[in-house]
Amino acid sequence: MEEIFKDSESKMGKTIEVYQKELSNIRTGRANTSVLDAVKVQYYGSAMPINQVASVAVIEAKTIDIKPWDRSVLAEIEKAITAANIGLSVVNTGDSLKVKFPELTEETRKELVKKVKKMAEETKVNIRNVRRDTNDKLKEKQKNKEISEDDLKHAEARVQKSTDKFIKDIDDIAKVKEQDLMTI
Repeated sequence: MEEIFKDSESKMGKTIEVYQKELSNIRTGRANTSVLDAVKVQYYGSAMPINQVASVAVIEAKTIDIKPWDRSVLAEIEKAITAANIGLSVVNTGDSLKVKFPELTEETRKELVKKVKKMAEETKVNIRNVRRDTNDKLKEKQKNKEISEDDLKHAEARVQKSTDKFIKDIDDIAKVKEQDLMTI
């Protein structure tokens, strides 16, 4: 049974990691290089992440500097960022790109907060699905007479306690991101 609990907590933990990674892609008005993680550049016939073909650094509160190791890929990086449609303006200086983060309007901030809340709910659903699958495994063990009914009740209570902890973590993460978005 201990193996089932460890597997359940591992899956719930991975679900939260995915949620945090998705949240890092939501821009907050301040320069953040992780916004570009999902952008791929065509480089010698392969789709590559920007950070594998260039150095990416925050140089000001609202500006990222991208210096490709091979200047011939500069136009491709510019095209990829523009095509990603993530609301950033790109200025080509000839040997690097300056990616500017525009100020977020109040309306945009509210839309992004809604998106964060929606993502939080989807993540909670995924956590609850893990709980359901774990409880199904436990019920199967009880059905096969591997554990008693009392053990099943205690195990389900333990799974619920774990689920509640992870859902609280999701709420806390979402709250921090919302505050970050609403801070001007």
